[in-house]
Amino acid sequence: MAPQHKLVSFTLNGKPTQKMIDVRASLSDMLRNDYSMHSVKEGCEVGECGACTVLIDGETFNSCIYLAVWVEGKDVVTTEGLTGEDGTLSDIQQSFVDEFAVQCGYCTPGFIISAEALLRENKRYTRDELRKMMAGNLCRCTGYENIINAVEKTMEERLEAKAKG
Repeated sequence: MAPQHKLVSFTLNGKPTQKMIDVRASLSDMLRNDYSMHSVKEGCEVGECGACTVLIDGETFNSCIYLAVWVEGKDVVTTEGLTGEDGTLSDIQQSFVDEFAVQCGYCTPGFIISAEALLRENKRYTRDELRKMMAGNLCRCTGYENIINAVEKTMEERLEAKAKG
């Protein structure tokens, strides 16, 4: 019979860590239960809603359908990892506040992680392109307009800062 637990070493929000985990555990369960990363929400548990989105080596993944053992040697970032050491919000997090892009808040961490991934590409996108790129995340409150406003605002600010050098 195959082993039921495995030691997994990875980086979580910039800090190396290791944990003995059940080989059947999802990444979202491990992050929430073992590391108290409560920004990782379990909405649908089948990879449809995006509430559990995390960055793994810079790419977005639905952590509810990603096995925790698969993060061996990888870099995982949750919304908590975007916040500064002193608790200050990142620019995309602050834009969500400034643009009133939060209603019930359940979807917000997944949207923020998805936005961060596309903003790291340092490209200018149209609003329609932003909508399509953020389509993997669902908002139950239908707050999409302000979410796109927040992403667009951060995109423009980052591009302007990059142009200034």
